[in-house]
Amino acid sequence: MPKMKTKSSAKKRFKLTGTGKVKRKHAFKSHILTKKSKKRKLKLTHDGLVHKSDEANIKQQLCLK
Repeated sequence: MPKMKTKSSAKKRFKLTGTGKVKRKHAFKSHILTKKSKKRKLKLTHDGLVHKSDEANIKQQLCLK
């Protein structure tokens, strides 16, 4: 049987932490930034974690499960 291929889109968007959680970037930080407050843009800069209910699906796309 051939090897499982990793989804390229998931590979570009998600990384694993040392404890096995999935890290993600926040949306709405790429353009039209003039109308957004400094506080809002700063909060969008930091990475977040994927919700527990979506974690299994993303790990499957990354061929980790």
